Amino acid sequence: MSHNHGDTIPLHPSSAQSDMDEIESLIYAAPSATVLPARPPSPPRASIPVSTSPAPLPAPAKPSLPGASVPIIVPQAPPASVSVPIASDGFGPPPNTLTEPVWDTVKRDLARIVSNLKLVVFPNPYREDPGKALRDWDLWGPFFFIVFLGLTLSWSASVKKSEVFAVAFAVLAAGAIILTLNVLLLGGHIIFFQSLSLLGYCLFPLDVGALVCMLKDNVILKIIVVTVTLAWSSWAAYPFMSAAVNPRRKALALYPVFLMYISVGFLIIAID
Repeated sequence: MSHNHGDTIPLHPSSAQSDMDEIESLIYAAPSATVLPARPPSPPRASIPVSTSPAPLPAPAKPSLPGASVPIIVPQAPPASVSVPIASDGFGPPPNTLTEPVWDTVKRDLARIVSNLKLVVFPNPYREDPGKALRDWDLWGPFFFIVFLGLTLSWSASVKKSEVFAVAFAVLAAGAIILTLNVLLLGGHIIFFQSLSLLGYCLFPLDVGALVCMLKDNVILKIIVVTVTLAWSSWAAYPFMSAAVNPRRKALALYPVFLMYISVGFLIIAID
């Protein structure tokens, strides 16, 4: 079946225009879509470099100082050796006497004996305050005075010299111990060995009297010398022994002391 050009039906111009109008009306009649604002772009991220080599250690950060200046106190190291002076009056560490020469030890002990003898027997300002006297007490001086008195009495005796020495030494040593215990039992405030040292130093006048009586064998001279030395020894012992006890018990403490010195004085006179 063949068609020729005359069989084609031409499109009417009015119908084509109507189609275009219909399409436009559909477009304008459609609801307008809501357009969301575009999301702002995210900031770029920092890239972390990856390295295979070990990272170096960070340097120690210096502390930041505040605005106000703060003094920094740096402790100083103590010196290698500190020298402590040793005073001669007993303060400070005691000296090392183990390595000193023997002669230095003897001189120091003799100086102490002379010093204590001056404080106890001879008049001095410290006798007004017995607590300040005889602080550095010792037993070498009393031992020497007891032995010297025993030897002097034994040399004065014509017979049984050893027995005289033994009796004199025992009476003096035991008497000093008994007198010290008597003061302590009476409530006296005194050190035991300090009291022994005091009673021994008070024998010094009797030692001098015994030596004089040995050189001059005269009864009248012996009585005078013993009386003077006995009063001297009693005067030396009185302030120390009376200050150690209660004033109401002073007689109970001093009477035995005077009794011992009187016994020694009679012993000096009786030995011929």
